[in-house]
Amino acid sequence: MDASWMLALAIVTTSIGTALIALLLIGLGLGRFAVRPRAAAVQPALEETVFLFDDQDLVDATTPARMLLDAVPMGGSDWARLCAFAAPRFAGFAEAMATLADRGRLELASAPGMAQGAPLRLIAEDAGGLARITLHDPSAEGQGVLVDALSYRALEEEVDLLRAVADRSPVLSWRENAQGEVIWANRAYILRSNALDNPDEVLSWPLPRLFDLGAPLPSAAPRRLRITAADDRALWFDCHAYPLEDGAICFALPADATVRAERALRDFVQTLTKTFADLPIGLAIFDRQRQLQLFNPALIDLTQLGAEFLSGRPTLYAFLDRLREARMMPEPKDYRSWRLQMTELEQASAAGFHSETWSLPSGQTYRVTGRPHPDGAVAFLFEDISSEISLTRRFRAAAELSHEVFDSLDEAVAVFQPSGELLMSNTAFTRLWQFDPAETLGCVTLTDTIRVWQSFSLPNPIWTALQGYASRMGDRRPLSAGIALRDGRQLSCRFLPLTGGGLMASFHILPTAIGPSDAPLLLTEAL
Repeated sequence: MDASWMLALAIVTTSIGTALIALLLIGLGLGRFAVRPRAAAVQPALEETVFLFDDQDLVDATTPARMLLDAVPMGGSDWARLCAFAAPRFAGFAEAMATLADRGRLELASAPGMAQGAPLRLIAEDAGGLARITLHDPSAEGQGVLVDALSYRALEEEVDLLRAVADRSPVLSWRENAQGEVIWANRAYILRSNALDNPDEVLSWPLPRLFDLGAPLPSAAPRRLRITAADDRALWFDCHAYPLEDGAICFALPADATVRAERALRDFVQTLTKTFADLPIGLAIFDRQRQLQLFNPALIDLTQLGAEFLSGRPTLYAFLDRLREARMMPEPKDYRSWRLQMTELEQASAAGFHSETWSLPSGQTYRVTGRPHPDGAVAFLFEDISSEISLTRRFRAAAELSHEVFDSLDEAVAVFQPSGELLMSNTAFTRLWQFDPAETLGCVTLTDTIRVWQSFSLPNPIWTALQGYASRMGDRRPLSAGIALRDGRQLSCRFLPLTGGGLMASFHILPTAIGPSDAPLLLTEAL
């Protein structure tokens, strides 16, 4: 029993001793497999952006410096691209670099608001006749930010695409600061401003301001401006300006074609206006909304509507209402029927050619013509035909009187046209020959009439001579003869040539009737 206790006590004592020795070794740092604290991650140092120039020729540059030059596509040389980046950000950059050889070293800070974060710093040093230019971005120093390679590549591709779009866009694009200075422009703007006529020319900053948008900057509404080209040609642009916090982004779209089209349209309208001003016919053109767009002075005189009313561009129905009030259109039986009639007039004029004759209460007569125009417009022509109607009425009255006198003659008369067609005949002619040309369908010729005359008369050489006489060309002498009818009556006939080639035939019944066997055959031609 004593021996067992002694053995257990020895084992426990040995274990405790071993543990204490191990703890002591760990505390003294002598353990072979002691755990050491993890060292802090070392941030990779960013490479500086440094340029080395011999005058305006790039001698050497760090990788970030070359990437910066590649990101600035404007300029025909490396120095021009550096100026395009530095001049807008560092005030007086070009002037300060011109004094570097005398000063030996200079330091510039970017203007507030030109860069996010802390202002950029530019240090230029004269290194044995070479210009060593260093750019510092305090906000990026000491931040070894690791970016996912695929994300960074996607961002670079998107930036390259946007840069290419802006640089190759034919639209003039530029950015102005709050003072109205151009601090960025795309290639189209620079080429238009003739800043790159010489590819090696250094850009002067700020860039030329081609368009004076005014101060303060206008809204995004387009504004048409003109600039003068090198050959004194006027170039027109529609300019848009979108305000930003520290300026504006502006665009200029070529508007030469639009200006030419507007000028041609204006000249065309002026030509039409001058032409319409001399027309005695009143003209009124209504657009597709039926508002008056164009009228001439004759419309004022014919309708007795004031120029002030017509210049107010009334609607078609307001125009017709005013005509009705001025009693310059036929008086309708009631207003409802009149409105329906005007609606039909407007619809008929819009569908095609439509014409109406208005007999006014004043005794005047107007011809109103409606014609459709492109794009749903409609034009109305107002023509005073009172004199024409009066002349027609007088002519008709004279013609009726002449025909009445013609019918009252006892002598049978017929008139033929140069073509041989019967033009007119009187009542005595119809009664004598029992032949009414008005009841005959179609035209009646001289040959047809000769057949009728032969059928009612005894044989006579006059009819054969008359057929040859009618077809004879040139001057013709009057022809006269005596003929006998089958009923015993004797006629004296004359055939007289008329001016223009016509022919008049007249027949007179002799007072003494003779028998058919005793009828004389007389044929004479007047000398």
